[in-house]
Amino acid sequence: MKRIIVTLILTFLLLSACMPNDSKEKEVEITISAAASMTDAMEEIIEEFERENTSINVLLNVGSSGSLQQQIRKGAPVDLFISAAQDKFDVVLEEGLIDTNNYRTLLRNSLVLIKPINSKIPLSNFDSLLDKEMERVAIGTPETVPAGKYAVETLKSLELYDQLEEKLIQAKDVRQVLHYVETENVQAGIVYKTDALQSDKVKVIATADSKDHAPIVYPVGIIKDTDYPSEAKQFYQFIQTDKAEQIFEKYGFESMSDSK
Repeated sequence: MKRIIVTLILTFLLLSACMPNDSKEKEVEITISAAASMTDAMEEIIEEFERENTSINVLLNVGSSGSLQQQIRKGAPVDLFISAAQDKFDVVLEEGLIDTNNYRTLLRNSLVLIKPINSKIPLSNFDSLLDKEMERVAIGTPETVPAGKYAVETLKSLELYDQLEEKLIQAKDVRQVLHYVETENVQAGIVYKTDALQSDKVKVIATADSKDHAPIVYPVGIIKDTDYPSEAKQFYQFIQTDKAEQIFEKYGFESMSDSK
């Protein structure tokens, strides 16, 4: 009788070991490098994607597009790149690091001038940045942060840059610009519309005219040497679905229907 019981226990343990374990780690982890301005939207989209694709875990790596570009060029383990500027994306594309069968322009955005919600400084438009009360204006570092490059282009187009240059405080990415304004470390900042919409601590003063800066677009592409081409393509296709588009639009992005 004891032998039968022991045999049954061993059989049960062996069968249990062979059965699928729903609690085990996800089978594949892919890394998405995306512009910092996409943080909130991407977090929600990833949550939806993982709900539908339980065997894929998505790691989100955010930062300035220039910094992400450099990481990819140095061989960082990235599977998909979403830039906030065409020129930053074109560098990795031209260097053969993007799968030429799987890239396209995904979204558009706008550039806005903001100030702290409780600020008493009379700021009504970009020209107001020249007022004496305006001592510090935050923008992204133009060399690496697309929003900073667009900000400089706008200020130069409006013939304000030379007079404002000494007032400009450069930040590592657009989210840091937003933080500087929220904490009143600066009197104003220039960020994307999508970032301003996510904060109740800032007020949008003006929207830059699209003719005053290069088009604000978000190209996306699969990294050519990804270790997980199938899973990367699943995510690439998912962010082009109606469900993903609705999430992007909820956060203030404008969708694009053209390919590439």
